[in-house]
Amino acid sequence: MSENAEKAYEAIEVARTTGKIKKGTNEVTKTIERGNAKLVVYAKDVNPPEVIMHIPLLCKEKGIPCAEVPSKEELGAAAGLQVGTSAVAITEAGEAGPMLKDFKVN
Repeated sequence: MSENAEKAYEAIEVARTTGKIKKGTNEVTKTIERGNAKLVVYAKDVNPPEVIMHIPLLCKEKGIPCAEVPSKEELGAAAGLQVGTSAVAITEAGEAGPMLKDFKVN
């Protein structure tokens, strides 16, 4: 797993407990469109890939940092879910604020 993916999972875990996150493609898409996302993380293993294809493009358009992680199961676990999730957006970083500096807008 890439260092970036590990940082993304960690930032989500911290933001989940000290800030606010949105889970799932639809919630994340709305959050990006409203410009409320601080960081967006999406899973590479989503099937079909068309479900999340728009997310990196929207992030780029809105100037929001975006990261890809290998596993929707691990992404779901980081977000505190029993199931996998295709995407997570951090809306309020909480104590994860300093961690978000590691992510650049693509």
